[in-house]
Amino acid sequence: MITVTLPDGTALQLADDATGLDAATAIGPGLAKAALAAKVNGEIRDLARVLPDKAALEIVTQKSGDDYLYVLRHTAAHVLAEAVESLFPDAKFGFGPPIDDGFYYDFELSRPLSEEDFPAIESAMRTIIKARVGMDRSVLSIDEARAFFAARDQGYKVDQVEFLGDRGETHVSLYQQNDFVDLCQGPHLHDTGRIGAFKLLSVAGAYWRGENTNTMLTRLYATAFANQADLDAYLARVELAKARDHRRLGRDLELFHFDDAGPGFPFFLPKGMVIVNQIQTALRGELERLGYQEIRTPMILSEDLWKSSGHWDHYRENMYFTQVDEQGFAVKPMNCPGAALVFRSRRRSYRELPLRLAEFGHVHRHELSGVLHGLFRVRSFTQDDAHIFCRLDQIHDEVRSVLDFIDRFYARFGFDQVQTKLSTRPEKAAGTDEMWERAEAALAQALEGREYEIKEGDGAFYGPKIDFQVTDSMGRSWQLGTCQLDFSMPEAFDLRYVSESDADERPVMIHRAILGSIERFLGILIEDTGGDFPFWLSPEQARVLPVSDRHRDYAHTVRDRLRAEGLRVDCDERTESIGRRIRDGELHKVPYLLIVGDREVEGQAASVRGRHGEEIGAIPTAEIAETLLGRDAQHGASTN
Repeated sequence: MITVTLPDGTALQLADDATGLDAATAIGPGLAKAALAAKVNGEIRDLARVLPDKAALEIVTQKSGDDYLYVLRHTAAHVLAEAVESLFPDAKFGFGPPIDDGFYYDFELSRPLSEEDFPAIESAMRTIIKARVGMDRSVLSIDEARAFFAARDQGYKVDQVEFLGDRGETHVSLYQQNDFVDLCQGPHLHDTGRIGAFKLLSVAGAYWRGENTNTMLTRLYATAFANQADLDAYLARVELAKARDHRRLGRDLELFHFDDAGPGFPFFLPKGMVIVNQIQTALRGELERLGYQEIRTPMILSEDLWKSSGHWDHYRENMYFTQVDEQGFAVKPMNCPGAALVFRSRRRSYRELPLRLAEFGHVHRHELSGVLHGLFRVRSFTQDDAHIFCRLDQIHDEVRSVLDFIDRFYARFGFDQVQTKLSTRPEKAAGTDEMWERAEAALAQALEGREYEIKEGDGAFYGPKIDFQVTDSMGRSWQLGTCQLDFSMPEAFDLRYVSESDADERPVMIHRAILGSIERFLGILIEDTGGDFPFWLSPEQARVLPVSDRHRDYAHTVRDRLRAEGLRVDCDERTESIGRRIRDGELHKVPYLLIVGDREVEGQAASVRGRHGEEIGAIPTAEIAETLLGRDAQHGASTN
């Protein structure tokens, strides 16, 4: 007999060869019918796999959220592959994983695919799903698997098997439905009939293993949900996201620009800079209140520095290099080594700690052209970095302060649901085991009382980190800030402070960013708001529209008075009709349009109209600024 523990702590005894389905059946027939997979010690597995003794067990059903969707989409990816094979018998198969919001599969095909092929592929998928084909798992040795896929002329699968063998694996698992067999570690639904609603989304190119020296494969993107209603809701969100694409809105609203002279290097236009400066001003206000000191470090530093910091070994492929006086230099991809040199610039006392150094640092990273994506993935960007140098006994309070900072600042932009993730030591890491154990324990302690997820092996090379994610108005999750603990870099740079006992001590270094990248945050903000920025962020807060030429001087008077009161106001004096100019103001997302004609001139007022057509009414010129700021405050925003 074996014993497994259920989520409520109940111990369940089963036969030695019991499977996940056996466990669900033992719990009750209703659960057995609803069961789709088993979560064993945190790992999702097929229902048909034998359970280990003393395992923590959870049965995955449609109510299991992301766990259910993961298994559903993983199975749907195999159905997609079989459908493509039925239409293209000579297809060669690459990877086919589930991803956020869907799944994809990479193929090498005899001809290019287009969306015109989607109906035929979807029809073949529906046939496979309707047949309720079983998903059968088998285990082969590396040699057996290599020979199996070689006999089927599936070179990419042979490559995957050899990669796993080189990594030390001795056996691999295969899954079969009908005659289609794939190399896969699972998990899957026990039959294809449990797949709900699905849809092919797009086709793209992808290099094998992401290397641009390898063959370009065809990548089919798709998604799947439990039912058609969930799929329709998702597709509606996708259409909304397309309408709010920050690249299009950035162009239409004249916020930023990309030029072939600098691919991946954004040009910020005047209106875009207004938003960037407002965000930085808001951040600086918080930094001042929290006792940070702002610094600026050089853009280019010697290769020796990057070797000392560890970036040379762990990050070199993402860096740009140059020569100065026949010596090697690198453009900084991160700000942390510069902050370490600032700390080391003079002798430090324990009385100065914690020393909080903030920097809006402009960094450059080499990204492949294929992954560049508007402001979301660029080659140069500004990080709202800070590096906190502190004693061991100060770590808890400093990290807690960062957590509070994160919550407070995100809420200001409407992001009031923050997901927290603790990332631990990666495979390639600097420092000793002891350093990592101390650092991970310190972050976990600071997170006590707060819900968080552990991301094994996802830390920075120099230390564990806490990452922060927010959900936008379309339900999409974005990673923004980070808080990283580092015992390694102070060691590498021999950073010291004089303790109370007049001895040299090593400080701990906390890397902290609230937004991560201002460019990426702006892209997220554009899509979250659809360009309807809160009043305090809007590049143009109000626009005065004179009805005709004779009202122009009065329009200038209104504009100038509001500017003097600190508002960002322009005047549209074009000869276009007033209706056309109102429409243009709405398209440019100007929060308030101030229309002035004979009646307004006579009454020394302006007729105020909201950006979505809301008629606010005539307001005396002397009261407009106060009224607009008061409406802004009622909506929960702030200009401070």
